[in-house]
Amino acid sequence: MMRTYRMEDNMPVSKEVLQDAVRKASVGDRLTCEKAHELGKDLDVSLQEIGAVCNELNIRIRACQLGCF
Repeated sequence: MMRTYRMEDNMPVSKEVLQDAVRKASVGDRLTCEKAHELGKDLDVSLQEIGAVCNELNIRIRACQLGCF
């Protein structure tokens, strides 16, 4: 179970909300590393959780800031 929280009101962010945010932030089936970091910060979720959702949705990370992808 994901434990995601919004920073401003400490209310849980549902998996559906996180999936929707990742879909909207992605272009086609790709999400930039920078955008993944922004989503994590905005929704107060870990990059691991963002990555898990990307895997579930078959969205690939591109333009990795570390050069890993």
